[in-house]
Amino acid sequence: MGSLSWEVIGVIDTEGDCAEWTFPADPTAVRAARSVVRGQLNGWALESVSDITALLVSELVTNALRHATGPIGVRLVRPAGLSDVLLVEVSDPIPDPPRERAARPEDESGRGLQLVASSSRRWGTRPGESGKTVWFELAVPG
Repeated sequence: MGSLSWEVIGVIDTEGDCAEWTFPADPTAVRAARSVVRGQLNGWALESVSDITALLVSELVTNALRHATGPIGVRLVRPAGLSDVLLVEVSDPIPDPPRERAARPEDESGRGLQLVASSSRRWGTRPGESGKTVWFELAVPG
């Protein structure tokens, strides 16, 4: 079994109620993002949402990779006073918001945002100083 190897541009904060990472726009970012997200959620004792969070993050990072050439940010937030919510954000330098589309059964792509929409409590996008952030909220079992 080989060891995992990827470049993380920078870890901004992994203490307390927020964890944030920046990855290069490289295919290894998807695997790296899944790995750090799972690790952080396990550290927060949120294993119950680890699988779905990792899946949705990998969908959004993959979308960012298809369109962006700059760094991709991933952020997990446990909002103060809301122990039943996990906020997840994926940012990239492209300002255009993603568009949800109806994938046909034979399509090999195009289901990422449908998966995010159907698996999260709510989701959306917001513009940033340079680019955009796609976010979603997951219910955390109490």
